[in-house]
Amino acid sequence: MSTTDPAAPAAPRSGAADTAAPPPGRDRVVGSTEVLCVLLVLVGVLHRQVGSLVSDPRLQTWLTVFVSVLVQAMPFLVFGVALSAVIAVFVPRSFWARALPRHPALAVPVAGAAGVVLPGCECGSVPIAGSLIRRGVTPAAALAFLLAAPAINPIVLTATAVAFPRNPEMVVARGGASLVVALAMGWLWLRLGRSEWIRLPHRAHLDTMPRATAFWAACRQDVVHAGGFLVLGAMAAATINVVVPQQALHDLAARPVLSVLALAALAVLLSICSEADAFVAASLSQFSLTARLTFLVVGPMVDLKLVSMQAGMFGRAFALRFAPATSLLAVLVAAVVGTVLW
Repeated sequence: MSTTDPAAPAAPRSGAADTAAPPPGRDRVVGSTEVLCVLLVLVGVLHRQVGSLVSDPRLQTWLTVFVSVLVQAMPFLVFGVALSAVIAVFVPRSFWARALPRHPALAVPVAGAAGVVLPGCECGSVPIAGSLIRRGVTPAAALAFLLAAPAINPIVLTATAVAFPRNPEMVVARGGASLVVALAMGWLWLRLGRSEWIRLPHRAHLDTMPRATAFWAACRQDVVHAGGFLVLGAMAAATINVVVPQQALHDLAARPVLSVLALAALAVLLSICSEADAFVAASLSQFSLTARLTFLVVGPMVDLKLVSMQAGMFGRAFALRFAPATSLLAVLVAAVVGTVLW
């Protein structure tokens, strides 16, 4: 009978088997740099075919919208990622315990009001909200900040005033309606939200790094994570811009209820940065002011790129529940405010 331990590793054989299994971690993995080099080579070889393809007007429109969404959103995404990394690495947890009220219901309006002083768009607010939750802030307060920051900050309200010089009440209507929606969603999360619906990317390794290293590691992780979903959202928005016929918008403008719903859906599909959406809304002069207010309230809170980023940051279970509830409440509040004012 053999006395060899069956769990013990077998003795290595001589010959070719010695080199059959390379050490772990030595396998060559194709990374983004290699993929980029291959794409550049293909573009160089197939430049004539690529040129004829890009000359198609519909594709040119698609590329224009896709690039414009990325150009508008990327600076604010980078700003939000950097601020998120600062919060995650340099701000101690005890700060949030002192800065926010202990009662979650009172922390919601404080966090929502904090959005007034942060000049950023929805792309930057997503990683910041995720970082706040990691630092111990109640999710209801972080979500109120996520919705309020891109809609009521000074840059957005100033752009709205410039876009609607003959309707200064649009600034107050947009700021007030957006803040109401943000606070209501925060309080709604306190009542109905569940912690298992939020699944943030794991970052325990950052606590063991030096602060400078942890800061850049957090930046890289958020840029790759949120940036990928931003690209997907921009692609979806560009596709919608090409597919949806413009004549359909003119037909809907003549119907009050449908015009509100149409501009709410358009805000979701176009995915315009909150710093620029007021000028788009002002150009839709065939629609009522109430419908355009709905466009301005819904857009910074629910659009394709934002939903994609929320799914990437917080998980699909969160996005599938939070986005529809936010859009429904935003439409209702904007319609009520617009009806009262106009």
